[in-house]
Amino acid sequence: MVSGKANSSSPGRAAGEDRPGRSRGARRVKPPLTEANLRDLALHYAARFASTGARLEAYLSRKIRERGLAADADGRVIAPDLPALVARLVELGYVDDDAYARMRARDLGSRGYGARRVEESLRHAGVGEGLRRVHAPGEAASRRAAALLAAKRRLGPWSTSAEPADPLLRRKAHEKAVAAMLRAGHQYEHVKLILAAQRVEDVEEWVAEAEGDEEGIDEAW
Repeated sequence: MVSGKANSSSPGRAAGEDRPGRSRGARRVKPPLTEANLRDLALHYAARFASTGARLEAYLSRKIRERGLAADADGRVIAPDLPALVARLVELGYVDDDAYARMRARDLGSRGYGARRVEESLRHAGVGEGLRRVHAPGEAASRRAAALLAAKRRLGPWSTSAEPADPLLRRKAHEKAVAAMLRAGHQYEHVKLILAAQRVEDVEEWVAEAEGDEEGIDEAW
């Protein structure tokens, strides 16, 4: 017996057939960029993301490579002055390398990363050497970040695992802990002291000692 129910597919089109005039998976191609487009892209990027001048210029260069540049009525393509465009946004306060470096350094420190990782991150973002020196973590900040990482990873006096009886396993566990803290950008001297500490209070006193020294310097000035 043949069912009288109509086929759910549209008449004249097989199931799954694409609509006429559009190839399957086709993407709309964006037009080449004008100088006005580039200004809009720069403003949109600066409004959405904390950035440096170097990162913004790299972003605009990538957009030009992806989309190309539009020609004028005479068919000429004039390369835009990206450094001048970026400099204008810096002048207007939309882009601030100093503010970015300060924010990034504090963020990394609060997550337990050391001075070397802060330096690498700022350099990668295009922050100049002078600003990288200004915002490099001092001794107290470096100790705080190292202690924070050790506490987060349960290393040194924060460890909740029993020390292995086997000397080889003990050594491997120690080397793994050292490697983890070095990868996070901490000084070996700091890593060594924290991992050798018997009590959390010993590390806290060590951090407080550096904080007291920095306060003494500030008062002297």
